[in-house]
Amino acid sequence: MNELQLKLCDIQGRLFELSAKKKYNSAAFVRTFMTSNTAKELDSKYNRMQWAGEEYLLEEVVDAAGDALNADGEIFSEDMLYWIGYIYRYWHYYNGEDSAKIYKQAPVETMRRNYMIFHTMDPVLAIEDLKEIHNQKHTHKETIRRPSAFR
Repeated sequence: MNELQLKLCDIQGRLFELSAKKKYNSAAFVRTFMTSNTAKELDSKYNRMQWAGEEYLLEEVVDAAGDALNADGEIFSEDMLYWIGYIYRYWHYYNGEDSAKIYKQAPVETMRRNYMIFHTMDPVLAIEDLKEIHNQKHTHKETIRRPSAFR
């Protein structure tokens, strides 16, 4: 992980933290951001969005989301939101997966549920554990769906 990548992890963490300060519903914000064009642009190798600060990025997401974001609903702690944003961006740089794919593996509910355990871990270990949680759920669902004759 180079210095620029770590800086972008920090910016995304601060973006998620800023969403709490602006009183956006946390689950809706995280879901909206991770599936947004803004996140997709941050995923690209070189993009102007990578030089934008969290205030500008928040404007981009809010403008594109329209009514999908609102002040109704729960607002997570700023610490939790920072960690979620940081880990999602770190995950992208760690293995090259795009934000939408990362979100499918570790939706906001999974991140929230595991925050207390994982937020003090090395980011790579947290990511590997989050991927393992996803894989276990996926394997369990596949086992349940298959008729017993095919198990």
